[in-house]
Amino acid sequence: MSISSSAVLVRLSISTWTGRKIDKHQSENVSAATGADKKAGKYIKDTMVGSTHVSQLNKFANNSRNEYTARTLPWDDMGDRILTTRLLLPFKADFNGKRTEFLRRRDYICDNYEALKETSANYLGAMYNPADYPPVDVVYSKYDWRLTIKAVPDSGHLYLDLPAEDMEELRASLEAENQEKTKHAMDAAWHRMHKMLAGMSDKLTETDDDKQKRFYDSFVSNPKDLCDMLQHLNITNDPELERARVMLERTITGADIDVIKESPAIREDMKTKVDSILKQFEW
Repeated sequence: MSISSSAVLVRLSISTWTGRKIDKHQSENVSAATGADKKAGKYIKDTMVGSTHVSQLNKFANNSRNEYTARTLPWDDMGDRILTTRLLLPFKADFNGKRTEFLRRRDYICDNYEALKETSANYLGAMYNPADYPPVDVVYSKYDWRLTIKAVPDSGHLYLDLPAEDMEELRASLEAENQEKTKHAMDAAWHRMHKMLAGMSDKLTETDDDKQKRFYDSFVSNPKDLCDMLQHLNITNDPELERARVMLERTITGADIDVIKESPAIREDMKTKVDSILKQFEW
C-alpha cells in the first residue's frame, strides 16, 4: 500500500515575542565593574518582568512544538513531518484547541499591554526604558500559529503534459524520493525506541557509586507513552518494530515505580528484559 494512502504531511509554525532585550548600558556597567572585556557577555533584560503572561505563553508554545514533534516523524528538510491518518482527526482537534488557547493568551497580553508595562516598570526601576517596548500592534504581529496539512505526493498522480518517457522518469524519481523519506521517518521511529531502551538499561545498571540513582514516575510513564505512540507512528507496519514495541510494552506493563526504587532484584530482572530487546534487533 502506498504511503500516501496511510499518512499525511503536517507542518506547525509558531512564532512568539519574548519580551527580552539586550541592555547595552547595563552590559557596559557589568564590564566596568568586573574589568571584563565587553565581548565577555551581555546583560539581557526581561522587559516584561513582574508578570508571567509572556513567559508562560512562550513555554506553552515550546511545549506545543515538543508535542508536535513527539506525535510525528521527520519527512523532509523543508519542515514537513509525517503523520498517520489514524491520528489525523485527534491531532487536528488537539492542535486546533491549542491554537485557540495560544491566541487567547496573545490577546490578553495585547489587551493589557500598558498595564503589564507599568508592572514591569516597578520591577525594573532605573533599568526601565520606554524605548524598549514596541507598539502593541507590532507585538501582536509577532505572534503567529500556523498548522498546514497536505497529502503525501503520490507518483501515480502526476498530471503533467509531458512525453511518456519524461513522465516515467518523474514518477520513478518521486517514488525513490518517497522511499528515502519513508526510510528516514522509520529510522527516527527506531531511534526513539533504541534511545528509550538504552536509557532504561543504563538507569537500571547497578554500580559501585555511592550516590543512589533516583527513579521518577517518568521511568515508567515515558516507555508506556512511547509504546502507545509507536502503534500509530509505524507508518510502514514494520513487523520488527512492532515486535520490539510489544516486548517493551510487556516489560513495562504492571511495573510499579515504588517497587523498582526499593527492589534491586526487580531492577535486575527488568534490565535483563530490556537488554534482551536491545540484543535482538539491528539498530
